[in-house]
Amino acid sequence: MSLGTVCVTAGLTGLFSFVFLAVAIGTDYWYIIDVSDSRYNHGEDSEDLNSHSGLWRICEGKNACIALIDPFGEESQNVPESQRHLLFMQKVFVILLPLSLVLLVFGGICGLVSSLANGLHMLLFTGSYFLVGGALTLTGIAVYIAYSKAAFAIAMHLYGHKLFDNVHIGFSWSMGLACLSCVSEVISGALFLLAAKLVAVQHPEQSAVI
Repeated sequence: MSLGTVCVTAGLTGLFSFVFLAVAIGTDYWYIIDVSDSRYNHGEDSEDLNSHSGLWRICEGKNACIALIDPFGEESQNVPESQRHLLFMQKVFVILLPLSLVLLVFGGICGLVSSLANGLHMLLFTGSYFLVGGALTLTGIAVYIAYSKAAFAIAMHLYGHKLFDNVHIGFSWSMGLACLSCVSEVISGALFLLAAKLVAVQHPEQSAVI
C-alpha cells in the first residue's frame, strides 16, 4: 500500500469519525425505554409511554421533549445527595463527548498538514493524537453507559422492580454511531502511524533524527 493511499484512507476515516460523532451528539436515541408490552399502561397509548433520550434531553411520547437537568446550572443544587453521583457522571460525558468532537477538527487539520508534508514527526504526532482522541471518546461513552444503568437502578429502587417487569430498555442507534466514531478514530490513528512507518522506510534520513 502506497503512502498516499494510506494518508487518504486515514483522512477519510477521520472524517467519518467526525460525522458519526456529530450526528450522535445531536440526536436523542442514545437510550430508549419501550413499554409497549407493559401490563401497567392502563389502556394508554403505548407510544405515549415510550421514551428515548440523548445527551441533552429526553423525549416522551410522540412529540414531547424536555431538557435534562443542567449539571452546571443552579437547579443542580437541588439534586438529592444520593443522586449526586449521577450529576457528576452527567458532567463528565457532556464535557468529554463534545470535546472529542472539537479535537477531531484539530486532528483533521493536523492530518491534512502532515499528509501534505510527509513529515515523520507530524505523522507520528497525528497518529498518537487520534488514538488519544479515540480513548477520550470511549471514556465518554463508557461514562454514559454507567450513568444510564445507575439512573435505571435508582428508578427501580424508587418505584419497585415489578413496575419494570415488561419494560424493555436498551441503547439505540445514536450510541451505535458514537461507537462507530470511536472505532473510526482509532483506525485513523493507526493508519497515520502506518504512514509514519512508510515515511521512515522511504526516507531513512528522517528516522535517523529521532
